[in-house]
Amino acid sequence: MSTAGILIIGNEILSGKVTDTNSPYLCRELRALGVDVERILTIPDVIETIAAETRAMSEAYDYVFTSGGIGPTHDDLTMDGIALAFGRKIERSESIAGRMERAQGKPPNESQLKMAMVPEDSRLVDAGDLWFPVVIVENVHIFPGIPELLRKKFESIRARFRGVPVLLKRVYVKLRESDIAHSLNELLEEFPELMLGSYPKIGEESFHVLLTLESRDAGYLQEALDSLLSRLPKESVTKVE
Repeated sequence: MSTAGILIIGNEILSGKVTDTNSPYLCRELRALGVDVERILTIPDVIETIAAETRAMSEAYDYVFTSGGIGPTHDDLTMDGIALAFGRKIERSESIAGRMERAQGKPPNESQLKMAMVPEDSRLVDAGDLWFPVVIVENVHIFPGIPELLRKKFESIRARFRGVPVLLKRVYVKLRESDIAHSLNELLEEFPELMLGSYPKIGEESFHVLLTLESRDAGYLQEALDSLLSRLPKESVTKVE
């Protein structure tokens, strides 16, 4: 299956001034599409660091998604870093500059034109009703850090990443994790390809552990679920969804 890495770029994330909500969103959306996110990395606004980590992720994964650092200010260095990663020049996109002018009805100023600077030979993909396109370099998809804009842009191109989605079953159990660990181990021996998660919940009256069962094969998943339920005391399972 396709794999992905997510690169979150910004000093504001590392300093704790802003909370990253983009990587959880991308993880959920990509998983639903059938893409396995294998790494999330947060890095500062340093051109050399952006270049090195972008290059490493590009070589390691089928898709790379970057978030942040593409605005008009001094610390927006993502485009420069990605250009360096692939040994490309940074150049003004007249297409983007023209989109800016049409969107606002007047020529863009110098600060706005900074956002038209992209690595040479970048692909530009229209992003729904937004005037600024999605910029793609090699297998790297460059997104803004503003969550609302990132989500709109991703929605506009999400069909590009469609694969075989991961199916999920949740089982809520009113037993301690230590009480059911042996049953979970036995389940994995029977279903070695099952993706099984066990998450204790403190302070919740209706259940103590949430179990998640995942597979891309619906039949395999149902068989694993049936086997798990047969191993647990019936009264311990409060909900299955």
